[in-house]
Amino acid sequence: MSASLLRRGLELLEAPGRGRALPGVQRDRDGPRAVDAARRKKRGREPMRNKATIKGRVVKSAIEEYHKKKVVNHMRENLKYMLKGRIVASRAITEQVLAQNRGRKSKDQPPKKAAKKKPEGTVFTEEDFRKFEREYFGRP
Repeated sequence: MSASLLRRGLELLEAPGRGRALPGVQRDRDGPRAVDAARRKKRGREPMRNKATIKGRVVKSAIEEYHKKKVVNHMRENLKYMLKGRIVASRAITEQVLAQNRGRKSKDQPPKKAAKKKPEGTVFTEEDFRKFEREYFGRP
């Protein structure tokens, strides 16, 4: 849309008592050189921004970043939630669920429990030892 069409549309929408155009629109009628001069003046009034920064970068607050990355301890809420439930599954069902969720890889398998060795009892009795002593050493 050209500037002249825009200007005519604004004139139609103006209140009936107003006959003047906006100051910014009027400046365009002076010609391109006047517009450039006005831009240069405006640019001179503003403080020079640092051109070495990335466009659109926002400076972040170190405190906000710290609070974002701060570790939150959820232990109390988790304990309340866990202790709230009254239903406890039986051990067999728990083992079945754990077995279903386990993968087939060896790292997913629980360590196998070593079977307890029963102390080996001797086959010989005290009477057999005494008999052997008598025969071998010759003592009565």
